[in-house]
Amino acid sequence: MASSLTCAGIVWAFLSFLCAAASCVGFFMPYWLLGSQLEKSVSFGTFRRCSYPVRDESRQMTVMVEQCGRYASFQAIPSAEWRICTVVTGLGCGLLLLVALTALMGCCVSELISRTVGRVAGGIQFLGGKCSCDGCLCFPTEGWCSPSVCGEAGHHF
Repeated sequence: MASSLTCAGIVWAFLSFLCAAASCVGFFMPYWLLGSQLEKSVSFGTFRRCSYPVRDESRQMTVMVEQCGRYASFQAIPSAEWRICTVVTGLGCGLLLLVALTALMGCCVSELISRTVGRVAGGIQFLGGKCSCDGCLCFPTEGWCSPSVCGEAGHHF
């Protein structure tokens, strides 16, 4: 198979793919914050959560749902900061994955990646990494002891 990449380009392609895969897995997993609430182990990320409290109106009490799932809607994400984090980090993961898959295709297809395409891909990859980092920095700006994190009763993570 002909390649349009040098040895350094092939290493870049495979490292790009590994980093993009790690970013996407980290983004989709609900283990950004771990703790306990109502004597149950809980965890959540920007748009997924595990073991979360819900109000049971029939029994007039809060019960724990012991399963993992995403929020019912974008507006159900606990705060504006976390919604921003979800969009920015998701955009970053998408850009990283786009560049990584293009680079891997360049390992198999000759004349796919020129010097100019490589530079543009590097710029897009930098932007994707910056978006991912900015999203991770935005996540805790609401505060670790807000009602979204600690709950109304003030349970701390």
